[in-house]
Formats: sequence, structure tokens, C-alpha cells
Amino acid sequence: MSSNKSAFLQPFWFLLRSYLLLLAIFTIGRAVIFFYYFDRFEGAEVSVWLAFLYGLRMDTIAASILLLLPAIILHTSPVRMAVFSNQFLRVYLLIVFLVAIYMENATLPFIDEYDVRPNVIFINYLKYPKEVLTTIWAVYKTELFIAFTMMGLAAYWFWRSPKTDMTALLQIPLYKRLLLLVPVFLVLALGIRSSFGHRPANPSDAVFSSNRLLNEVSKNTLHSVAYAAYSEARHGGSAKKYGKMDEIEAFQRVSRRLQIESSQQTPFRRVESSHFKRDKPKNLVILLQESLGAQFVQALGGRPGITPHINALSKEGVFFTKLYSNGTRSIRGIAGTVAGFLATPGKGVVKRNLSQENFFTVAQLLRSEGYKSSFFYGGESRFDNMKSWFSGNGFDEIFDEETFSETDYHGTWGVDDATVVTRANAYYKQLHENRQRFVSVIFSTTNHTPFDFPDGKIELVEGVAKKSVENAIKYADYAIGKFISLAKESGYYDDTVFLIIADHNVRVYGDDVIPVDMFRIPGLILGGGIQPVAIDALSTQPDALATALDLTGGDYAYPILGKSVFSDNKSEIALLQYHEIYGLRNRDEIAVIQPGIPAETYKIDDDDHLTHGEHNVELEKDVEAYIKTLDWLYQKQLYR
Repeated sequence: MSSNKSAFLQPFWFLLRSYLLLLAIFTIGRAVIFFYYFDRFEGAEVSVWLAFLYGLRMDTIAASILLLLPAIILHTSPVRMAVFSNQFLRVYLLIVFLVAIYMENATLPFIDEYDVRPNVIFINYLKYPKEVLTTIWAVYKTELFIAFTMMGLAAYWFWRSPKTDMTALLQIPLYKRLLLLVPVFLVLALGIRSSFGHRPANPSDAVFSSNRLLNEVSKNTLHSVAYAAYSEARHGGSAKKYGKMDEIEAFQRVSRRLQIESSQQTPFRRVESSHFKRDKPKNLVILLQESLGAQFVQALGGRPGITPHINALSKEGVFFTKLYSNGTRSIRGIAGTVAGFLATPGKGVVKRNLSQENFFTVAQLLRSEGYKSSFFYGGESRFDNMKSWFSGNGFDEIFDEETFSETDYHGTWGVDDATVVTRANAYYKQLHENRQRFVSVIFSTTNHTPFDFPDGKIELVEGVAKKSVENAIKYADYAIGKFISLAKESGYYDDTVFLIIADHNVRVYGDDVIPVDMFRIPGLILGGGIQPVAIDALSTQPDALATALDLTGGDYAYPILGKSVFSDNKSEIALLQYHEIYGLRNRDEIAVIQPGIPAETYKIDDDDHLTHGEHNVELEKDVEAYIKTLDWLYQKQLYR
């Protein structure tokens, strides 16, 4: 410290240097992301360099929060505790800087996978350390080496540098240090709040462009993760972040959009008569595919040579050509295809407390008809709370990784798809021989990073690594073909309806505020007597479930938030959730809403990309109505 500076200012200068050091870490991380994705900012309607100005605001919020504790200790610690306080602060700040360096290193791989900065997904994955750490080690060895090398060098410099020793500052008379306590505290409080308005700044204040990824660049990773944790703890699945629409109005708007008449006591529950009436309705098997997007399916205009079995089977049944997932996570796909429910704000219903029992599922529906239900999953069914949700909502038996033989192939995420469908087929064959009707869900695992699957089963895709998404999908497709062949050989194919559908795309990314094109997924319904037909109407996962039930030949009373494609009055409407952003699509128009930002309307072109359109006020109100209604159905436990 220079002698011409007043003693009581020395803690302030130390805090300022610490702030600038954090700012440097954050800015370097932002610059790397900015230049790595620079080609994706072409055509932005504002200066792309504003990302650094908005980023400075977000970085200041994060740094101010992290420096609040050191500021208090530096200005209030008694002189006699100088040695202890110095050691505590050095350890604290070392951890802060190392965490900041690690998170900046983790940000680029995370964006590469999810197209957003680390958020609530990052937090949720921390609950499953075995699977996550195994995946990280398998895929990101180089990134880990770089990160830990940087952290090691930073730790060495920090601990050896005399500039990080605060003993002399803490030995300044306490009354002198107290003089700046209130001003420093107010400066940090202003930095944390970063607003003179009625509410403090949050990640929505980093949104300045219609280019979504550019907005992500302007955010701060530590702040985004911390805010996600805070929002999850305080608001949970609250719909209040999206507006204050009256529940009755919201319910009526959704009812009109879906063209479903129902009462408030049993919302959306109605009797749907089958268009394919049978005296003895068929079995139902849902084969839910992990991370399979339309871009890999040639029959949907995607890349050739990856899904030959889906391509061939698409000519044998009901094939959806404009089917869209409701979200980007597996639990959203499960809710859509197994329960016919849409994506709630916050956590999905598979993981939330009030939906662990008495929540509608296809198993509960068919239980009263004498069906035996089961769930097959090659991994650990505790992941994403699946075991609790399935067992609590009508599924009689659960077969997961621990029920398979040790001699079976076990990858990072569990037993491979072909082994799972072979096991499921043997089970269905036995039930069929015992004249027991059944409903079952098979959830695949192969198409998941790091893409483990057995050797020698498929001809690898040329030009890509063995452990690639293309080869993983080709193996998943091989398992689909094998399953249908086994079903035909085992005698129960003619008495069963098979719904083959993806939970979501492998990577949902793009520069549009909602990358609608990446929500498109394959969907196919097969079975004895089902006539081949291509369905070109806009459809979602609940529509596919309602269609599959229709094809079983039974009349059912259910609250599914979708309709069979064979209904006379099915709406071409789709609700899409992308992190905290919601979009309600009606044909070639979509209303988009996100927390803290007014709703906007976009036009959708033939390639599913967005351009700004005139405000469709009714559609914009309806997207808020959907969010409110879904939250209402969950909170009041009315989805039955």
C-alpha cells in the first residue's frame, strides 16, 4: 500500500482489486464464448458488442455478492483477530476465485451441449454425481485438464502473493476501518441490486437482442446458477413470474384453444369414443426414445442412413410428420407421452411432490380395464425421480438396471436398448400367452452422452467417431427394428398398439428465442390392422398418446391435454417450453413469453425459424393462460 493513501481506505482498495480480478475472469470467459460463437450473431438487429456492456452489469452483481462477506470482515474484525480473519478471508477468496475459474471453463462445454449458460439443469444434475461424473470424465478430459491447470496456477499465485495477505489491513485501528463500512456496504448493495427500480436486476435484464445466444453471452454463469437456485427455492413452479391472469379466464382460454369442454371440478376430463371400436381393446406399448430429433430421420427430411428401421416402419403405420416435443428434458417427454400433460413452470411433474400419487397416467387409466402395467428402463430408475413417479401413479412393475444380468452390456447410463427391448418382449410374450392385457412404457438410454453401445451390432456411420450421436441413434434405431420384429414373431403384435416417439431432440439449440425447428421429433404408431397414413397436422406428445389410445379401440374418460389426430375438431396448437421461455404455436404463428419480458408474436417459416410479427394479443394472452392453467392443475391436484 502506498504511504500517501489514508489508512482507512486501504481495505477499500483491496476490495476494488478483488473486484477487478473477478471482472477479468468473467470477461475473459465471456470473450472466449463470444468469439467461439461469433458466426451465430450474424444478422443481429443490435450491436453485438453490447453483450460486454450488459455483461459488465451481470458480472458486477456476481462480484458484489461474492465480496460482501470480505467487506464486512475487513471493516469490522477486531485487531486482536487479525491473524485468524486473514486466514479465513484468504481461504474464502481462494475458493471464490477457483470456483469462478472453474465455472467459466465449464460454461463453454455446457453451452455446446444445452445452448444456454449453466442454469437450473446444472443444479439438478448435481443430484446424480455417479452418472454425471462418469459422463464428464468420459467426454471432457481435455477440458478438465485445462480447467484444473488454470486453477492450480491461480492457487499457487494467490497463496504465494504478498498482495493477498490482509494482516496489515486488519491491524488498522478498528475505528478507522468502520468509517467506510456503511459507504462500502451501500456500494456493494447497489452493485447487487443493480437497479433503482422497484425490483433488483435479474437474468432477464441481460436480454437485449432477439438473438437468444447473444443474450446468453451477456449473462454471468455464477449469477445465473445462483439465481436459478434462488428462484427454484422461492418460487418453485410458480406461474406468477409470467403474469397475473385470473384462473377462471386462464382455464376458459385453454379450453377454447384445445376445443375441450369440461368442468372446473374435473378439468379437461371427458369421455373420448374410439374411432376404431373393438370389443376387446388392444394392449398398449410406448417406446420412448431418448434424444431423437427429426434431423436424423430420413423419412422426415433428415439425414439418410441413420434410422433405416424407422424409415421402413413409417410406411406401416400412423406416421407424424409435424410432431413436436413439449420441452427439452426427459421428464417433460415422460409427462407428455405417459400422462398427456404439458410442461409446468419450474420442475416437471415427474419430480414434484404433489404429483407423486393420484396424477393421471395411462397405467391408471387402463388399470380399471384389467391391464397389467410395467416400466422398462436400462438405467437407474431413481434418476429424475422416475421410480417414485411411475410406481406412485399406477405402474405395477418396474424393471431397471439392477434387474438385468451382470453379463448384459452396461454402459455409463445403463443397459443398452437392444437388451432392454429383448427383455421387455419376453415379458410381453408371457403375458400374452396368459391372456393378460398389458400397458407398458420402455424408456431408452443408448442415445445419451457418452454414447455407449455394444460392438458388432450396426454398421457404423461413416465420417464420425464410433461414440457419436449418429452412431448412438443408429443403434437405438436398430433396437427399435429388433423389438418390432420380435413382437411380430412372438404373437402379440396384432393385439397391441405400439407408440414409438422421442422425448426431445438430442440438442435443442439455435439463435431464435425458441428454436422451434429443434423441437421436431419422430412419432409412429404401429400394430395389427393399423393402416399406413402420414399425419401432416401440427401435433404434440399428448396428441400422440390420445391417438394411440384411440387406436386401441376403447372408449376412455381421461384429462389428456391433446386429442387424437382422427378427431374432427383437433386444434393445431403446440405449447413449447425452452428453459424458462414458453411459446404457444398456432399453425404458422407463435406467441413467446418469458419472465420479466412482455410477450411477443413471431411468424414461423417453412423451416420452423422465427421472424418478428405483429402482436397477436389473444395468442399472447393464451400462452400465459396455459402456464397458469398447468400450474393450477398441479397445485390443486386436479389432473386426474
